[in-house]
Amino acid sequence: MKVYLDHNATTPLHPEVKKEMIKAMEMFGNPSSMHDFGREARQSIENSRKTIAEFINAATDEIIFVGSGSEANNTVFNLTACCSSLECSASCNHRKGIITTSIEHPCIIESSKCLAERGMKINYLKVDKYGKIDIEQLTELLKEKPALVSVMIANNEIGTIQDMDTIIKLVHDAGALFHTDAVQAVGKILVDVKAMNIDFLSFSAHKIYGPKGVGALYVRKGVPFCPFIRGGHQEQGRRAGTENTLGIIGMAKAIEMRKLEMAEEAKKLAKLRAHLKKGLLENLADIQINGHPEDCLYSTLNVSFNGVEGEAILLYLDLEGIAVSTGSACSSGSLDPSHVLLATGATPELAHGSIRFSLGRDTSKQEIDYVIEKTTKIINKLRKMSTVYIK
Repeated sequence: MKVYLDHNATTPLHPEVKKEMIKAMEMFGNPSSMHDFGREARQSIENSRKTIAEFINAATDEIIFVGSGSEANNTVFNLTACCSSLECSASCNHRKGIITTSIEHPCIIESSKCLAERGMKINYLKVDKYGKIDIEQLTELLKEKPALVSVMIANNEIGTIQDMDTIIKLVHDAGALFHTDAVQAVGKILVDVKAMNIDFLSFSAHKIYGPKGVGALYVRKGVPFCPFIRGGHQEQGRRAGTENTLGIIGMAKAIEMRKLEMAEEAKKLAKLRAHLKKGLLENLADIQINGHPEDCLYSTLNVSFNGVEGEAILLYLDLEGIAVSTGSACSSGSLDPSHVLLATGATPELAHGSIRFSLGRDTSKQEIDYVIEKTTKIINKLRKMSTVYIK
């Protein structure tokens, strides 16, 4: 049996998305061209923009198509650096610095490090054992008048969902702009940019059964903006480069299918996640469930297995046809323990022994039963071989 439980890394194309993209493959015109071929592509892009904007309750001209969630995040952080220029300083009231969290996606962490090397003040919010940020620390740091606060809605490794209403209100009351990496949230939980009063929001197609290589950045009307990629008039001059027409069409179809399927899928996957959690806890001792027990993505279960290495678990599961992850797909080549788990207070040994199971629309109870059976056998086998595990 082959079981795919790594949906937080990427998802398979939804059958309807695949059909829609195959139909659109004959559309080759450059959407910036004025002739009929170009106008056809442009109309498809604008129709897609409308579908995507409506899903998060945004205006169509607040959506910028980009190449990925990472590009969207980098664009916002680059904007903050740009705001030190004369062009933007009036709008930003000479605010400087960024507040983010210690458990962000690597593209946020690395962008922060880059800006710090260029002299920008970066403050990192601590989290509790469940991955919730320290609200008192945020309140104190906001007194320093940062330009931007960036907090992801849902964590990609442990699934913890932050208290966004409280966070955003504090940020705006302090006069700062707010950005969220919503790559793991959009299409899984309801996200309303107007109701939540978000300034910038990043999301991606391939996490919601759409194609890779396309994402979007929401930019609220009226907030300062500097292009990250320059050289053309595309996306109203906000992101140069010929648009990925086929990818954008696929992303819009994926969003359309999320509208239809998200609610029922949430109920199904919440039950399967609970079944997986219960099965592992009943069959194995010395394991720890990571992430918040309630405010957590219904499709994500992160588990630490005491006395064994996560990489060994992953490889043995792979031999049984089961695909999982030891953390973020963007840092899977690293042998370092998860920065997310370390931030929650986990020991390096426990962090090294963690596995992320992320479920998807095609996951079945039969597959979960198979995973429980195989994981139990593998953990017991590895513990018998371990020189450090003590019962």
